[in-house]
Amino acid sequence: MKDDEKQVGDPAAGEDVVALLMRQHGQIHSLFDEVRLGEGEARKDAFHRLVRLLAVHETAEEEVVHPHARGAFEGGEDVVKERLAEENAAKEVLADLDGMDTGDPKFMPMLLSLRDAVLAHARSEERYEFAQLRRHSSQARLMAMAKAVKAAEKLAPTHPHPGVESASANLAVGPLAAVVDRARDAIRGAMAKDDPDAPDDPDDPDERNG
Repeated sequence: MKDDEKQVGDPAAGEDVVALLMRQHGQIHSLFDEVRLGEGEARKDAFHRLVRLLAVHETAEEEVVHPHARGAFEGGEDVVKERLAEENAAKEVLADLDGMDTGDPKFMPMLLSLRDAVLAHARSEERYEFAQLRRHSSQARLMAMAKAVKAAEKLAPTHPHPGVESASANLAVGPLAAVVDRARDAIRGAMAKDDPDAPDDPDDPDERNG
């Protein structure tokens, strides 16, 4: 009962990795709209937050979710291969957009194309990968994976800092590649420090089924 009450007060506190990543999908959707509807510095700030969240989100999936999914359920290898192909295509477009002025006439058409691809990718993940992870992974494993993803999530605030200086402060963080590197380091550090249900644990029936 206490755990349930904790979740009511703080929904993120009891998230497993699937719930966490699905929440991020919702945030990504909202940020695309914020960029599309914004102007000037507000658009730049929203786009920068979108880039950071996408970088952290995809890095978390590559480091935490996909390696586990490959062996967690039948057909996992093929599912992961398809998701990685989608992610790599999106990364190329995102890198081009990241080096472009948000006021460039070419920016918005590219952004909308990326949005459609990213949202289609998210739906495929939820249907073909996340649903299977829920069926074939122990709760302890899903919670441990969430802890690693949360370590990286701290690098990608989805709301601007208070004050008029927010845009310039966020834009000073660095290029896309730097965010990916920081996210990867945070995830690997968290996984090394606290992973009570490692993928190769012979005592975990969920893992043996993989």
